[in-house]
This record gives sequence, structure tokens and C-alpha cells, in this order.
Amino acid sequence: MPTLRHLTLILLLAVLGILPISTQANEATWQALKEGGLVILMRHSLAPGIGDPPGFERDRCETQRNLSAVGRAQAQAAGRAFRERDIPIAAVYSSSWCRALDTAELMALGPVEPTPWLDSFFRGQGDQALITQTAQEQISAWQGAGNLLLITHQVNITALIGGGVGSGEMIVLRPTVDSFQVVGRLSVSGQ
Repeated sequence: MPTLRHLTLILLLAVLGILPISTQANEATWQALKEGGLVILMRHSLAPGIGDPPGFERDRCETQRNLSAVGRAQAQAAGRAFRERDIPIAAVYSSSWCRALDTAELMALGPVEPTPWLDSFFRGQGDQALITQTAQEQISAWQGAGNLLLITHQVNITALIGGGVGSGEMIVLRPTVDSFQVVGRLSVSGQ
């Protein structure tokens, strides 16, 4: 019988993302991805801080909040997890923010296409309604044989699914006629 100390350690590891709380649910989500036709909505990997510093310019990475070494390792580990499981990725779209583009590039799952409908609208940086509506339309329209990988920001994902996500966390969606349904969540640690 597990002791209270043992249960506390398991819960702590799960919260830190080191040990998934539901391995069975994770495996079911990975299996669904193997079959293709899904959309992976991913928050960029760890980039410490909130928002962007004063003087932010979209085309100048040095003015932005960027991935940490842990965030870079997290993105590489996520890409490895996809390759090791032979998950088919048909297309990769990313926000044009450097932390999102770097996440997509470091995952190395195919050519990355920056797109404005994944850009952040945090603190009024973009039109929230238009960005969210366009993302919803793109997700529900996906009909590829492989999976569509979308790298974006926490605010965008919250607007789409009504809940938050951690850095590098993925929400797997099944497109439906006018919307989508959540298949599962995945998180891959780069540590």
C-alpha cells in the first residue's frame, strides 16, 4: 500500500510534468494521432516571463521574450516524441513570434509556415475576435490525411478551448463540421 509520502511524490511529479497523471489517456491520445486527421494546438515551449518587453518588434527576436535553454530542450523532446511514435505531420503553422517559430523549428517535423491567425493578441497586440475566428475556421476545415500542428500562445488557446495550457503543452483536437472536439492533452518534458 502506497504511503502518504509516496502519493505526495507522485502528485508532485505529475504537477511538474515529469510523470503524466494519466499514462493511459496519453497513450490513447498518441494512438489517435497515429491515425491522422487531427489538429495539434500547441503553446510555444518555455519562454520565461509574461508578454513581451517594452520595444517589442515582431521581426526582431532580440526585442521579444524568447525560449530558455529548458524551452529549447522541451521543443526538441516534443519533436523526438512525435518521430519516435511515427506520428504523421502534414503541415506545421506557427505564430510569427520568435518563441513560437523557434519551437516549431526545433521540433523539426517539417517546413514551418508563419501565419497571422496564430499570432498573439495579448494586451491588445492583435484583433482577438478575428484571430480566434480564423483559427476556429482553419481547425474545423482540416481534412488532411496526416495531422496539422499549430504553434501559438496561451491566450489564443484559452480563447479557443476555454482553458489554459502550460508551456509546450498540446491540446489534440478532432475537427467537426462547425467546430472541434478535444481528444486529449499531451506534455513532453525536455528535462
